[in-house]
Amino acid sequence: QVQLVESGGGLVQAGGSLRLSCAASGLTFSSYAMGWFRQAPGKEREFVAVISKNGIGATHSNSVKGRFTISRDNAKSTASLQMNLLRPEDTAVYYCALGLTRSPYSATTRPSDYEYWGQGTQVTVSS
Repeated sequence: QVQLVESGGGLVQAGGSLRLSCAASGLTFSSYAMGWFRQAPGKEREFVAVISKNGIGATHSNSVKGRFTISRDNAKSTASLQMNLLRPEDTAVYYCALGLTRSPYSATTRPSDYEYWGQGTQVTVSS
């Protein structure tokens, strides 16, 4: 049974930092591209950052570039999203997801390309 468990969300003031973690089990983690997505109330789910299955290729959305950093540890089947300089508009439920990919060097940013999803963790940034 595949499981993705996120942790690390919470309430933080604007300008603060949080580190989200995602622990995977039940599959070969290194075979999957990994992504962080978020969904704010009344909005569609959007890509935040994705990373290739070998960890070399990473893409961050323009809205978080320079503030957030995605990483993964295939030996531990975990991934992280370091979030700095948080803004109120970053408030959302954050999800980690895994998707099978042929390329070891790139990852898609489309949520529909990801097969497995965590339950989500709430991030709230106060002004």
